[in-house]
Amino acid sequence: MAFAASTPTHENRVQARFTRLWPEIERRFASLYGQHPRGAEVMDRLKRTLMDAALARPQPLRALDAAREADPDWLQTPGQSAYTFYVDRFAGDLNGVRDKLDYLSDLGVRWLHPLPLLEPRPGDSDGGFAVADYRKVDPKLGTIDDLEALADDLRRRDMGLILDVVCNHTAREHAWAVKARAGDPAYRDYYIVLPDAQSAAGRDQELIDVFPDTAPGSFTYDAEMGGYVWTTFYPFQWDLNYANPAVFAEMLEVLIFLAGKGAQGFRLDSAPFLWKQAGTTCRNLPQTYDIVEAWRAALSIVAPGVVLLAEAIESLEDVIPFFGRAAPGCNLAYNNVVMTALWAALADGDAAIARHCLAVAARKPAQGVWLNYVRCHDDLIWNALAAYAPPADLARWSAAYGRGEGFSRGRAFQTADGGVPSTNGMAASLVGLDAADDIESAAARRLCLLYGVIHALDGWPLIYMGDEIGLGDDETYEQDPLRAGDGRWLHRPLMDWRRAERRRASGSVESGLFTAFARFGRAARALASFGVSGAAAPIDLGARQVLAFQRMGEAGQLLCVANLSAEPVEITLPPAYAEDALDILTDEAAASVVRLESYAQKWLVAR
Repeated sequence: MAFAASTPTHENRVQARFTRLWPEIERRFASLYGQHPRGAEVMDRLKRTLMDAALARPQPLRALDAAREADPDWLQTPGQSAYTFYVDRFAGDLNGVRDKLDYLSDLGVRWLHPLPLLEPRPGDSDGGFAVADYRKVDPKLGTIDDLEALADDLRRRDMGLILDVVCNHTAREHAWAVKARAGDPAYRDYYIVLPDAQSAAGRDQELIDVFPDTAPGSFTYDAEMGGYVWTTFYPFQWDLNYANPAVFAEMLEVLIFLAGKGAQGFRLDSAPFLWKQAGTTCRNLPQTYDIVEAWRAALSIVAPGVVLLAEAIESLEDVIPFFGRAAPGCNLAYNNVVMTALWAALADGDAAIARHCLAVAARKPAQGVWLNYVRCHDDLIWNALAAYAPPADLARWSAAYGRGEGFSRGRAFQTADGGVPSTNGMAASLVGLDAADDIESAAARRLCLLYGVIHALDGWPLIYMGDEIGLGDDETYEQDPLRAGDGRWLHRPLMDWRRAERRRASGSVESGLFTAFARFGRAARALASFGVSGAAAPIDLGARQVLAFQRMGEAGQLLCVANLSAEPVEITLPPAYAEDALDILTDEAAASVVRLESYAQKWLVAR
């Protein structure tokens, strides 16, 4: 007589994951810390931590893990729209965000990606990126219980929460730094201190200055530490010493703690900077990739349904290894180079730079997913295209968007020596949208074009707060002493909820944009039903102003064509689409010769 196999218990699943993944953690750990005197001690601590946390995983989160383990391709499901925002700028506090979930659902959002919300240092905290306590929420935003309640609400709606974890540095006021300044040797080794100004100046020569105007240099003298503390970003942000295995373990325990509160993903802020090594720029070193891969394996034991997002605003060659080399790394990474290339192509009305960067982005490993975006809370960094375009092009794009030499009303931002100024401004400002414009204006069409393209690409599309209603710049930031010194606050406005209500007013630009963004999300989700999958592969249809790319699947294929210019253009479709293609944005059949109006696009599915 045959008996059905018994359902594995939670303990069985945990043990199976541990057996499979612990050797990978050991390998990565040995390569990083095999010679460290505390290596074995920290390894023992990690083993206990992982088993205890995995066994104690809350029941609803176990169910989420099990569902995602049963469907390993769930990450590749198209149309997983994400929405990013500062909690206080969007809805006041966490409970205010809970009240806005219907709005986000109407937009088609599947993931919420709030910017830093953990407790920051008092005063200037670089927009929350100087964390004083990883286990508490910023008091003005709520409590850790409020965060857990938001995560629960989202999970019930089949939505997920991605938290920002600032893993490269802490605030000077963090408990670790307080203990270090008090002379505790264990915690002094959590940070990196050079003994004198000459040593700091020597290392500075090797590094790329992130904020040369507002925070020049990468070291800050601190009398209590007896030397120059490594501070890549601002003087109050102290870089952690990942050559110390205790730091690796501490940050992993932070991730595990927040995963237990319902977070379904983590944005690893400033990930390229984790490992420091003399004689290098200390960016994208092999040890950094080892750290990320070890964290991924550890989280896959405790919370396999949780995703990692690499915040790596680097060349594609440096970003792609974050997806993992011999072992899985981050599940997602920002598609920064393609984003910047889209703005560049739009400025020129020429798709060449976008085609080139799409071809490079397609080299990512199959398990990795791009997070495709148009704008974010940071500046638009033209130097990110330095490997793909000559300096004259970078300078032209920088001038077009930051100095009023094109349709844009953006503002120039600082840059490292040898680079061109970055650009600040909301997407509405960068496309030249005015309050009096309607949805058929050139500016509104430009904004829809960009968001349509990122929804058609493989990966997850990311909407920056307010772009869906054409929200403009915050010109008042210069009157706020805590914000005036950082031009990026130009594109971190308060959400205008009165304007958001106009999304219900037929004929308004807010209605047109919101409707278009929601339509892009629906169309992206529908791609699965047409059998469309795979990476976006650019093709040249003979018109310089047309960006075209295909996505091929076993059962279907998509051709996206987008006119980057203000003038109409006609193109001849490839044979596969010439006879029986459907534009799934309009449900209209396509002829073999297609006319694309000003800044228009079509998503053509071969039937």
